[in-house]
Amino acid sequence: MDDDMAGLVVEEARDKMAKSVEHVKAEFASVRTGRATPALVESLSVDYYGTPTPLKSLASFQVPDAKMLVVSPFDKSAMGAIEKAISSSDLGITPSNDGQVIRLGFPPLTEERRRDLVKIVRHKAEEGKVQIRNHRRTSRHELDQLEKDSSLSSDDHERAAKQLEKVTQSGIEEIEALLAHKEQELLEV
Repeated sequence: MDDDMAGLVVEEARDKMAKSVEHVKAEFASVRTGRATPALVESLSVDYYGTPTPLKSLASFQVPDAKMLVVSPFDKSAMGAIEKAISSSDLGITPSNDGQVIRLGFPPLTEERRRDLVKIVRHKAEEGKVQIRNHRRTSRHELDQLEKDSSLSSDDHERAAKQLEKVTQSGIEEIEALLAHKEQELLEV
């Protein structure tokens, strides 16, 4: 039974770390790379009748070409609020509104903006790695507590701790690979 408890702790840590990696992937998708993609704006918070609402709940998106994103609000009265949310975001894009849809033209990224985006991506990756390490620390405390309560032998504790370390290293390596790919994508002219 003691080995089962340690296995559960490690498995729970693995699940939490996988969610952290997925979160980093989603964060990376929201960073502009010079191509128009709905992922850049769909999670923006719009003040819709006094309630912060994600943009994907208020509009549909089309990408007619690589440099243009068209936002079609379901409720035309929300157009001003959507425009305001896009303008105040850190995308650096000015929306144009024709009364029916909002068009977002994506100019080519400057070298300076690319460098800034690389810094942002590195910061998001570091936050993901910190989350993974925090999950490891929490799981490590749980294992220590199990050993202290005599629910886990010291050999099983050590085996579980090694497993936990492998899972942690795997998560960090996955984030590093995602970061390398995103940096390459950002610096590509």
